[in-house]
Amino acid sequence: MNRIVKKHYPASKLPEDLREGLPEGAVVDIEITVDESAVARRRTLRDYFGAAKDRETSTEEAVRRIRELRDEWD
Repeated sequence: MNRIVKKHYPASKLPEDLREGLPEGAVVDIEITVDESAVARRRTLRDYFGAAKDRETSTEEAVRRIRELRDEWD
């Protein structure tokens, strides 16, 4: 699991929704962890529902083909 830890971080640098309820001038410890299962789920969904999955077409290739078709009409 990926994890980032920041100790003695000025709360004033946090986004407004995270500063809510903290006293002015507060210093905080922050720990951020990546939800690996969510990342894996996204990757799995993209793999199963990707463009032309049966042809193993990448997203970039699908976009290229669509733009090519669209540009025929210009």
